[in-house]
Amino acid sequence: MPEILQGQPDLGFLEVHAENYLIDGGPMHADLACIAERYPLSVHGIGLSIGGEDPLDLDHLRALRALLDRYQPAMFSEHLAWSTHGGVFWNDLLPVPYDRPTLNRVRAHIDQVQDSLGRRILLENPATYLEFAGSTLSESDFISELVARTGCGLLLDVNNAYVSCTNHGRDVLAYLAALPLAQVGEIHLAGFHRETDSVGDPLLIDDHGSAVDAAVWSLYAWTLERIGPQPTLIEWDNDVPDFGRLFEEAARAQAHLTHADTARELAA
Repeated sequence: MPEILQGQPDLGFLEVHAENYLIDGGPMHADLACIAERYPLSVHGIGLSIGGEDPLDLDHLRALRALLDRYQPAMFSEHLAWSTHGGVFWNDLLPVPYDRPTLNRVRAHIDQVQDSLGRRILLENPATYLEFAGSTLSESDFISELVARTGCGLLLDVNNAYVSCTNHGRDVLAYLAALPLAQVGEIHLAGFHRETDSVGDPLLIDDHGSAVDAAVWSLYAWTLERIGPQPTLIEWDNDVPDFGRLFEEAARAQAHLTHADTARELAA
């Protein structure tokens, strides 16, 4: 925070996790208010449990509404995942089965969130390590129906797409092409950790602990060619380097955005 506030680097926007700011005041809010005077904000939720079977937490929704009303961020996003069950909260983003009952439940939750917050939200595609045998829809079809039926947008996490498709042996370009790319309102890029599973196949862990992989940069360029420039965030939450290294990653994303914008102007 001090380095950003003192140096005021050329950044398009900054993103914070909503749950870090669901309090009335204190030094974190003092810093964030200063940041919000200089940069657009994106607020990223991690605790609504939109995919869960439990009813949404109304106190959480009210606190979120107060936070968003206070800072008026350019974007608010949440995950296609669940983290609560039977009144217990796990600090994790767990996968949902892709079937009609789950689709209807998640649709109702998104409607409730958007009504409660008074704004359109962006829903993030997940990074997953297992799938449910009972799923009857593909992930891209599931997300496409949610976007069409709720009017929410898509937070396209390109790293999540690569991680999940590698883990499940799927064609990542086909997966991306099947998503509602016209409704993308933000893009996330991040690093991952390579492991192998019990039978020796590659297993990628979305750990946000390293630079963006070359394969993800390639997919990002492919995506921008199809949808044009979109607000893009570098997620680096573990083993965080100094700000200069983070800025280098952001500058690399900006170079891709500038190239995509120039290409669109030439094609027009």
